[in-house]
Amino acid sequence: MATATTYGARAHARAQEGTRTDTMPVVPAADWPAPPCEAGHLVWAETVAGGNYTHRVLARGTELRLTDLRGDACAHLLLYAADRPWERLNVADTVKVQWNAYLGEGVLLLSDQGRVLASLVADTSARHDALCGTSTLVRNTGRYGDGTPQSPSPAGRELFKLAAAKNGLEPRDLPPSLSFFQGVRVHDDGTLDFTGSAGPGGSVTLRAEQDVTVLIANVPHPADPRPEYVSTPLEVLAWRAAPTTPGDPLWDATPEGRRAFLNTAEFLTARGLA
Repeated sequence: MATATTYGARAHARAQEGTRTDTMPVVPAADWPAPPCEAGHLVWAETVAGGNYTHRVLARGTELRLTDLRGDACAHLLLYAADRPWERLNVADTVKVQWNAYLGEGVLLLSDQGRVLASLVADTSARHDALCGTSTLVRNTGRYGDGTPQSPSPAGRELFKLAAAKNGLEPRDLPPSLSFFQGVRVHDDGTLDFTGSAGPGGSVTLRAEQDVTVLIANVPHPADPRPEYVSTPLEVLAWRAAPTTPGDPLWDATPEGRRAFLNTAEFLTARGLA
């Protein structure tokens, strides 16, 4: 076969140059065929296959749009302050500080330092989850027969471990994650109702309020009742923009949010970053 020798394998690999696959990042991102921003501002363009992961460091002010292309993506998300990963997304604080267990436009993603890592500035899906986290090796092995990263049914935490390692992080650095595009609601008695997807084309846009490291695993939600492993492609686009500032309606939307923005601004100003 053509790749049976080193020379054949090299020729095959080089023949892929200039082609675009469904799952490889577009490099440079500016080559993306339909950028959602001003020309030259796109910094990340990728389609993440079902059962796969991605990661990137984004500058403060960058906007990140995730799109569920076919209706069965589930974007499990972790955020870290880029140069100090001990400050990271705290799902419990994100929920309790804002008196809201449900993600949607206007929600701030908070760190355990009371600062804003990112804000959710647009949402056309409204099917998300801040309660269940992602899937695990044990759960996926019991449910699908395997949960290792190279299997047909990789667990979200196992993929997060790979993404974390590529950013100098260890398994102990993985807190609970958020999930976009597969919803969960809580009944009065505390039981959870899996509401699933809003259908193809739903999107969310996040704005980085600090330099952040982004980890994303696109795997089925752990509460998805379907017996088969269903995970479809996720589109990831990011472009240069501006962070939230005083006077923006989001800054003053709630007293708790204003305090979190003030905490963030004070910290960044002290470091000469704002």
